Amino acid sequence: DWRVYGRTDRFYMREFEADTNLRCYLVMDCSASMGFTAEHGSKLELARRMVATLAYLLVQQGDAVGLQCFGEKAVHDVPPRRNPAHLRYIFDTLGKVKPHGETALIPTLHNFAETIKQRALVLIFSDFFCDVEALLDCFQHLRFRKHDLAVFHLLDRRELEFKFDRPVRFVDMETDGSLLAEPAVMRSHYLNHLKEYLERLREGCNQFNADYHQVVTDQDYEKILADFLVERARHQ
Repeated sequence: DWRVYGRTDRFYMREFEADTNLRCYLVMDCSASMGFTAEHGSKLELARRMVATLAYLLVQQGDAVGLQCFGEKAVHDVPPRRNPAHLRYIFDTLGKVKPHGETALIPTLHNFAETIKQRALVLIFSDFFCDVEALLDCFQHLRFRKHDLAVFHLLDRRELEFKFDRPVRFVDMETDGSLLAEPAVMRSHYLNHLKEYLERLREGCNQFNADYHQVVTDQDYEKILADFLVERARHQ
């Protein structure tokens, strides 16, 4: 402390604890499609584990964490706090959510961008069953508001590989509409559309400087989160 040194002609070291002042919003899709369940559990269960883990880590290091769960509308909106009691409230809220209704991801994210006044880290967990261009408009809106953005795209292995070998009735979990189809006939067409969709989503995330992470339900979510945190620490 050079001021004290100037007065006393003795060396003093100033010690203090730094507050990171990080505000993080965990945004979790709870629409009906997130209830899709395979042998490794549902997308919602995976999202719940990832959100709970990050909330715990952030609160433990003194950061403020908020939670928003939405389906057809915002179901739970927990403002950011940094104390351990708040962490218990987040866990209780995560335990209550159930997959229901159509996704309202687009209006939810636009409204979110307008209502968050302070710059924050926004982490979104969803299967992103929506128009990709409309979704990228939301990402641009959040980035325009100076928020740091990372997205976790939750998919099931069967969605990615489409290895169905006999006629199947596909049911839309959000609208209950159904389609009886022969997978062998449509596999190539489906995989091409999926590839275009994923490439456009990754391109858009790169364009708006949003971290994109594809998460498959049979993967080790702890490793995915560890890689995410290490990468962020490297760029800070």
